[in-house]
Amino acid sequence: MRKTLLLVLLASGCGGASTPATTPVDEAQASSERRIDPLLVALDNPARTEEDRARDAARHPRETLQFFGLEETMDVVELSPGGGWYTRILAPYLAEKGSLTVGLPDGRYGDAFRELAAQDPALYGKVRQARFAPPEGVEIADESADLVLTFRNVHGWMRAGVDGDVFRAVFRVLRPGGVFGVVQHRDEEGGELRPDSGYVPESYVIRLAEEAGFVLEAKSDINANPRDTRDHENGVWSLPPSLRVSDEHRDRMVEIGESDRMTLKFRKPAH
Repeated sequence: MRKTLLLVLLASGCGGASTPATTPVDEAQASSERRIDPLLVALDNPARTEEDRARDAARHPRETLQFFGLEETMDVVELSPGGGWYTRILAPYLAEKGSLTVGLPDGRYGDAFRELAAQDPALYGKVRQARFAPPEGVEIADESADLVLTFRNVHGWMRAGVDGDVFRAVFRVLRPGGVFGVVQHRDEEGGELRPDSGYVPESYVIRLAEEAGFVLEAKSDINANPRDTRDHENGVWSLPPSLRVSDEHRDRMVEIGESDRMTLKFRKPAH
């Protein structure tokens, strides 16, 4: 029950074609693919809850991590991991050949993750926990990471007034040639900044990164959602999985799905 509470904080029709039954050949092929692709193995690891797996269709973890260039041998940093949704994929994937550090903020969210990790040492035992509270509190060494990842955190840094500090700190933490992968709720362009809604214009994030020294290498619509109108009373938290709406609006929010998100790949120049 305690683990569940922490995760909450962190926070055949007539005439239609029938779905063919899974055959032994299909199962054998799927098993072979998992052996070939360690990321599929990580996605299928038993530490991932049913709630985790239910969100794969919206969060596209395999495609997203492949887009960022994740490899087993990398030294990876995940910033502000929240309830550990991505950590439960990254930790087993990197455990043998690479390394994973989680950069934890000060306060209750960092404390909640530490408590969550303490409950499952088999999963989190090899994950290094480090303070990441720019501008002054960064306990991750300069040029120590090949890949830094952040998922839906930029609005929080903006609200705290440390967004520029965070991007500059990430630049220092990355080795030359390293990648900063950013997924963030995407606002429309041209309006006022409204980080309290959770939405941020893509151009603003790109500018933050470029001012810190990064080069935008690629962007993807892997996590785009054209159904998201971005005009919800409680911002992104009106949508799944939070659904902070009245019962009369709940079905509509479920129909929209999770937020429209940018997926941006920045690189620190090699020289």
